Amino acid sequence: MNLFSLEGKNAVILGGAGILGASITSGLKEYGAKIAIADARPPKNQLEGSKSYIVDAMSKDSLVQVCESIMQDFGKIDILVNAVGGNKPDATCSDEISFFDLSEKSLQDVVNLNLFGGAILPAQVFGRYMMNNPGGGSIINVSSMCAFRPLTRVVGYSAAKAAVSNFTQWLAVHVAQAGHTDLRVNAIAPGFFLTDQNRFLLTEKDTGELTKRGTAIIDHTPMGRFGDPDDLIGTVVWLASDASRFVTGLVVPIDGGFSAFSGV
Repeated sequence: MNLFSLEGKNAVILGGAGILGASITSGLKEYGAKIAIADARPPKNQLEGSKSYIVDAMSKDSLVQVCESIMQDFGKIDILVNAVGGNKPDATCSDEISFFDLSEKSLQDVVNLNLFGGAILPAQVFGRYMMNNPGGGSIINVSSMCAFRPLTRVVGYSAAKAAVSNFTQWLAVHVAQAGHTDLRVNAIAPGFFLTDQNRFLLTEKDTGELTKRGTAIIDHTPMGRFGDPDDLIGTVVWLASDASRFVTGLVVPIDGGFSAFSGV
C-alpha cells in the first residue's frame, strides 16, 4: 500500500474549487499530500491544512506569480493537476444556433480555456520547477471522453480536449527525452459527470429530468449511470503516486465503459 502513499509530496490543483477538482483535492489529501488549491475563486469548503491561491489560468503572468508563491510556501511541487476547463452554451450547437453561426470568440474562448489554461500554460510554468525535483514528479491533465469519440454539438470543447490528450503525450515524450525521466505526464479522460458546465445539456432546467441527450448517454454507458466526482480519486492517486512510476503519456478513460461500448 505504500506505493500509493503521497506522504511528503506537495500537490497543486489548478481548478481545485470546481466540482471535479474538489473531489480530486480531497482524495490527494486523504492519501497524504500537502495541498495548494489555485483557482479563479476561493474553494467553497477549504480543506483543513490546505492553502488556497487566486489565479487566472489564462494569464501566464498570473500563473508565474502563484507558482512562485507556492514554491515559497511549500518549498517544492511534486504533483500538478490541471483541472481548469469547461464549456459555454454559445459555443455549442443547438436547435437555435447551427455550427455555421457559432460565435468565433466563444469557440476561441473554449479552446483557449481548455487547452492553454487547462494544460499548456500551467505545464510551462510549474513544469519548469518540477523538472528540478530529485524525485521527479507527476503532471496530470484532464482530458475528456470527447477526445476519444467526438460528441455532437460540443465542437469547440471536443477539439480542445482532443488537443489536450495529444499535448499530454507530446509533453511526456519531450521531458523524458530531455533527460527528466522521473517527471511523468499523463491525463484522465472523465466520461459523463454532471457539472455546472454540462448540466444544461443533460438535464431539463425546470424539472431536472434527463434530456434526450442525457438519456442517450446513460443508454450508452454500460454501468448505467453518470460518474460521481469521487470516482476520479483512485485513478488520480495512482497517477500521482509511485504506483505508476513507469507510466507516462497515458490518457485513462474513467467512463463507466462508454468508450468500450459500440451500442450493439
